[in-house]
Amino acid sequence: MKKIAYLFLASLLFINCKNDTIDDVEVKEIEEPKIEEEFGFILNDFNVVKDTIKQGETFGFIMDRHGVTPAQVHAVVNAVKDTIDVALLRAGRPYTILKSKDSLNKAKVFIYQPTRVDYTVIKLDDSITTYRKKLPITTKRKIASGIITSSLSQAMSEEGLSQALVHELSSVYQWTVDFFKLQKGDNFKLIYNENYINDTVYAGIESVEATLLNHGGRPYYGFKYLTDSISGLADYYDENANTLRSFFLRAPLNYSRISSRFTKRRFHPVQKRWKAHLGTDYAAPHGTPIMATANGVVERSSYTSANGNYVKVKHNNTYSTQYLHMSKRAVKAGQRVKQGDVIGYVGSTGLATGPHVCYRFWYHGKQVDPYAIELPAAEPIKEEHKNAYFNFIKDLKVEIDAIPEKSL
Repeated sequence: MKKIAYLFLASLLFINCKNDTIDDVEVKEIEEPKIEEEFGFILNDFNVVKDTIKQGETFGFIMDRHGVTPAQVHAVVNAVKDTIDVALLRAGRPYTILKSKDSLNKAKVFIYQPTRVDYTVIKLDDSITTYRKKLPITTKRKIASGIITSSLSQAMSEEGLSQALVHELSSVYQWTVDFFKLQKGDNFKLIYNENYINDTVYAGIESVEATLLNHGGRPYYGFKYLTDSISGLADYYDENANTLRSFFLRAPLNYSRISSRFTKRRFHPVQKRWKAHLGTDYAAPHGTPIMATANGVVERSSYTSANGNYVKVKHNNTYSTQYLHMSKRAVKAGQRVKQGDVIGYVGSTGLATGPHVCYRFWYHGKQVDPYAIELPAAEPIKEEHKNAYFNFIKDLKVEIDAIPEKSL
């Protein structure tokens, strides 16, 4: 009996010692490798090479560096020519090569990104395939506000807003507000949408839904509204359904200065005599794009010794415009153009001493100064659509009014 008792006690001691040993052992969980996915491929399954195209590099040069023979390159080029012209790969654009995870390290996939959003995939298998896709885009809705101390651009920059957004806001009010006359203390509010690649990489402005610019004690609202669901045409209107767009742009280019105004008497710098100057000259660098100031049809696209390269556009039975001294014309007679379309480029052809565009304006067949007449507004929202518009902007106006104003 005593022998049995001793054996029982010994077994208990053994078990306790064993448990103590297990308690002291640190048990670690084995982490599985993180699965990385891009362009629709599991990157973990490949050896991944990421690079950018250098100046002078060709598709064949890149493929040769990664073990693809000239014969294989030739086969790839012929197979993908309807989808991508590999001769047009641009220096500075990124590419990715996926290679097999074995001793051969063979190139299996070539991925080229011509833009931040678009990419083209070439599968280098026995059966060569190619396709184009876009990276996933998410849109984030944001609000912003700021106060002007010197310029709109600086005020928006101080709020961390992009130059793309500065351009968008300037475009909304380009017919309504003279940005050179903004005053210290004027302020703005915005409701806008930004695009992001893979939810993190900024990819530009999607849209500006609503704006409010308080200038000189007056509020200027702007609401983007789809007026034609078939064509997708949208425009900006104020709180009373009035368009913010004029029938005409004030100037045919983003000019640095007016070098000569419309006048009945000016000393001509080339002809060296006094004569009428029935146009407005805008000095600008050679090659600056010249825009049609309103919708219309090109009446003439020609050259004369005085006008140089010039374009004349008929907008309707009341208005016509003409653009002189172009270095190059970009439209032909009979072509229909829209407001803002590029119709030529600044030059100094004809009787001109330097690069500029002479902008001429006809009203009922008579040349007039566009700065001296009241230009017509664009077409307003039709009466039958106004109730729908007011319903559309109701909540937007409440929302933008509620954004706190910045103050000095």
